[in-house]
Formats: sequence, C-alpha cells, structure tokens
Amino acid sequence: PKPQHAITVAVSSRALFDLVEERRIYEEQGVEKYVEDQQDNENVILKPGPAFYFVKALEHVNARLLELYPDDEERFDIVLMTNNHAQVGVRLINSINHYGLTIERFCMTGGKSPIGYLTAYLTNLYLSADSEKVQEAIEAGIASATMFTANRDVSYSDTQLRVAFDGDAVLFSDESEQIVKEQGLDRFFEHEQLNENKPLAQGPLKGFLEDLGKLQKKFYAKNERLNCPIRTFLVTARSAASSGARVLKTLRSWGLEIDEALFLAGAPKGPILVKIRPHIFFDDQMFHIEGAQKLGTIAAHVPYGIAQKYHKS
Repeated sequence: PKPQHAITVAVSSRALFDLVEERRIYEEQGVEKYVEDQQDNENVILKPGPAFYFVKALEHVNARLLELYPDDEERFDIVLMTNNHAQVGVRLINSINHYGLTIERFCMTGGKSPIGYLTAYLTNLYLSADSEKVQEAIEAGIASATMFTANRDVSYSDTQLRVAFDGDAVLFSDESEQIVKEQGLDRFFEHEQLNENKPLAQGPLKGFLEDLGKLQKKFYAKNERLNCPIRTFLVTARSAASSGARVLKTLRSWGLEIDEALFLAGAPKGPILVKIRPHIFFDDQMFHIEGAQKLGTIAAHVPYGIAQKYHKS
C-alpha cells in the first residue's frame, strides 16, 4: 500500500529478531567484526525477537482485510527500520523469507539514527530495542515504544491481534499521573471526580488505538464483529469507582471503543495480562513492564510523562 493510505509500523531488526549474541559481538569487538559475523552467518536463520509475533498478527489482519476489501490499501505496512549496515541485509532478508513475513520496505541507515526516516515513511508506530532512539522518536511526536522480551514462552493467538494499553501517559496524557506523583492519591481521586466530564488530553498511543479502531469498523461493516481479528484492552491501575468514569467518557468523546477495560485499583498487572495474552502490552512505567515480563508478557515501554522522571531518580 502507499504510505499515505497504510498504517505504517516500523520495527527495528533487534525488535523483530533475537540479536542478543550479535549485539554482544558488536559491543565487544566492534562494527567490522559484527558485519563479518553477520555475513559469515547469513544463511543461519535468526530466532524470533519480542516484536515477531505482533508482526505476524498484523499480517494475519492484513490477510483478512484483503479477503474482504481486495482493492483497499488501508491496512498495515511493516517497515524494517534499522541502523544496521546494508551488508547485514542478506541475513535479515533470508530470515524474513524463511518465516514467510511480508516486509517489502527496508530502511538500513548504516549507523545513523533512523528517526528522520520515520517521519518520511509517515510512521504510525515505531518499535525498537533501543530506548534512546525510542525517546528521540517520542520527542519527535511519533508513537514509539521500547520492546522487552518475555522471560518465559507463552503461546499467542494466530487468529486475533491482541493489543493491551495502559491508560495514563500511554493512551491519555500524564495530567492525572502528575497529580498522583506530586499530591497523592486522595487529591487524584478528588481531581478525577471534579473533572469527570472533561476529556483527558491525548497521549502518545491514542493515534494507534484510533488506527486499530478504524480497521475494526471495516470488519463490523461486513458483519464480522464476532469474528473480528483485532481485540483491544485497557489495563489500568486506576480504580473503577473512584476514577474510572473519566477514562470511559474520554474514550467515548474521542469516538473510540475499547473491547475490554480492566480497572485494577493498584493490583499488579502481570496476572491479568497472563489471561489476556496480548501480542504487545504498552505501559509507561518500568515496574509494570518488569512485572509483565516475569509472567511471560511481551511488554513495550512508552517513555513519556512524569513517571520517567521518577524512574530515572
């Protein structure tokens, strides 16, 4: 599809494939040794990385869309966006072809930051294993997250893309989170009830939820609601009674539906995510990411909002 019609998801090579050992060679022995190793092993297929099953699920959605709308270009376009050198490309192409992935667009920047290309590709979502590049992309206004591998293997749905989002500082701005951090929970509950009918400002991933919603509506239009290959989840530490109404009213004011909303009132997210089994879970706080990882969820850290200041300190 043409970039102006597609939902472009840019994925780094270290997010798509397991390149931990190769990264070690790069860091310990330098770029020349790394490139040599990649060329020597270009027929050795790379193992899946943290974004691999998410990408597979995107491609399943595309296959279903093509059945229903063969001439429509509004579907996912996966771009491999990597600062690798072009000499490493053959191994990446061999691995992509081995798994039957449809990734036609490659951007290999030879050690330079790929952020400028993300804008040129009209990127809707950027996933990388490099937290500095993700931070750079977020600051450039691109929905981005740092991918973390799960600490145990779980099976993922082959027939439904399952995406879980935290609320504050992910779908929504960090306005409410600032009050929790700076003035405490009681003031937060009071603030949310006073502002229940005032929609929250948007956060960095609101646009991606919107993209998923647009595609879901295409399936609903063909009477495929019960068989829709996309399911979205809100997994928030908010409590429903004290601060949930504002969240749901905000989504409604945006014209967005979320399939399942789970208000955990401060309980850990990991056990709930095990039940959901999302292909990806977006959160702005590293302790939620780590808790998800431990129990086998592939988590993506969104470095946005006040929680980053507290995490660094």
